[in-house]
Amino acid sequence: MNARTDLSVLAVPEISFATIASGICVPYVECGEGEPLVFVHGSLCDYRYWSAQTAVLSQHFRCISVSLSHYWPASEACIQGEFGWQTHVAELAEFIEAIGLAPVHLIGHSRGGCVAFHVAREHPRLVKTLTLADPGGPLHIEGMPEASLPPATNVLRARVAELIESRQIDAGLELFVDSVSVPGSWRKSPAAFRTMAIDNAGTLPKQLRDPLPAYSRETARDVKCRTLLIDGQRSPRMFRNNVEKLVEWIDYAERQTIAGASHGMNVSNAGAFNRLVHAFVGS
Repeated sequence: MNARTDLSVLAVPEISFATIASGICVPYVECGEGEPLVFVHGSLCDYRYWSAQTAVLSQHFRCISVSLSHYWPASEACIQGEFGWQTHVAELAEFIEAIGLAPVHLIGHSRGGCVAFHVAREHPRLVKTLTLADPGGPLHIEGMPEASLPPATNVLRARVAELIESRQIDAGLELFVDSVSVPGSWRKSPAAFRTMAIDNAGTLPKQLRDPLPAYSRETARDVKCRTLLIDGQRSPRMFRNNVEKLVEWIDYAERQTIAGASHGMNVSNAGAFNRLVHAFVGS
């Protein structure tokens, strides 16, 4: 189950649109047959982010990749309402209802991992298994101060928003992508990833003003389905900390670390990522 890492070489299925209960029109692509896998992207991404997964895993499963509202290819019907993680949680739950395939195997990366986590908490009947790859958001540890991102991270993200809003898109994206992966990641990214990030650059200032909620022991206990947590060996410490705590807090959870990988492990180490997902959801 190997897959090339340049998304441009992978065929993208024809796009479909689902009108959900709230009236939002959700773009998505699907391919394959079998048990349903629903993929949820993170920052700067859209349904295209999962091409290296859907092209391979569709040989065994029905793969569905969504673009959350405000992300490419957003039309007027795709951007109703405020941008926010809570909106995206409700929207994703409505989407799963709309396609009539529940319960699904739900797979989220980074910010999309946080969205998927809360769908599994709030709508347990919709989710059969949960896979979180480097889930984003702060941690709340009992007896510690209120959870939040480090001050240096907030300063950096404010600078990212400033650059993008002043149309210095490449500089802003380089600063952000390198901060959530490793230095040099932006310049080394496949051309298709950079195109996707540029298409979604306008969402980043909105996102940075919509902080994700903290994970806690209490919220994690609400997740009742089997859960796979994946991190990269070289992922930034905050993501690895999240994985470390969530595997401890969530019942029926297991952890896998992809050797040599950083935050974008499903693209840079697609073969290893796909094998982990296939083994987990197929077991």
